[in-house]
Amino acid sequence: MVLMAMLRAGVLNGDKYKEKIKRAVNWIIGMQSSDGGWGGFDIDNNNLYLNNIPFADHGALLDPSTSDLTARCIEFLSMLGYRRDFPPIARALNFLQKNQEETGAWYGRWGVNYIYGTWSVMMGLRQVGEDMSLPYVRKAIKWLKSCQNKDGGWGEACDSYNAPCLAGKGDSTASQTAWALLGVMAAGELKSSAVQKGVNYLLSTQNAQGGWDEKFFTGTGFPRVFYLRYHGYSQYFPLWALGVYQRLSQGQIMCQDEIRLKKPIYGQTMGPEVCGR
Repeated sequence: MVLMAMLRAGVLNGDKYKEKIKRAVNWIIGMQSSDGGWGGFDIDNNNLYLNNIPFADHGALLDPSTSDLTARCIEFLSMLGYRRDFPPIARALNFLQKNQEETGAWYGRWGVNYIYGTWSVMMGLRQVGEDMSLPYVRKAIKWLKSCQNKDGGWGEACDSYNAPCLAGKGDSTASQTAWALLGVMAAGELKSSAVQKGVNYLLSTQNAQGGWDEKFFTGTGFPRVFYLRYHGYSQYFPLWALGVYQRLSQGQIMCQDEIRLKKPIYGQTMGPEVCGR
């Protein structure tokens, strides 16, 4: 996320940071696990049986690859000009397709939960130029739409980590509504009734100070153990979604589309060669 923010801030316009960005890209590619995905801190740390030992850290002793982080790495590499045929991205796309739920959603490790995971994947797929009419993509969008509440918003309770049948179900929140909107709009659904209702929900629930109130936890510490309420979530995610909606409505492009180099800035073999993989 830091690197993507730096790219959007224009660090590639000069030579001052290019070498540092190159080193960071090499490090990210080197952190890809053999299953094609990325974890938060480690490589191939996925021996899940170890979670069953006594006093394992909340049953989350390991750091397996997750769909949300994998999608973000795809998004970042795509911003630098790498495409679907770049081996790390090809492996990552394969990981995402293998880990899609039967419903069409993706599990979210670092935010609650399937709405978060599905939004993350949609953003990565759009950035890499995936065909958003493919069946697996449409299945995901269909699932997102099916979760929309009657008030126009989206919500998902932390209980979905314990019971996947509760995926996408819960009282509407500003942050989760924003995630769902960004995911649906990434697939080109700007004029759909789901998007219109979602935008109206955000506009109608804005408080007098210009922000949004959110009493539910939408950040994830350890699934099934503890959760977090990031107070910024209910402010910047709705603004992000509304900003994207406005841009698209005016015939502009999504924010991340402005950073998509025509060819890789560092060459196709830079990462794997340096990392020796």
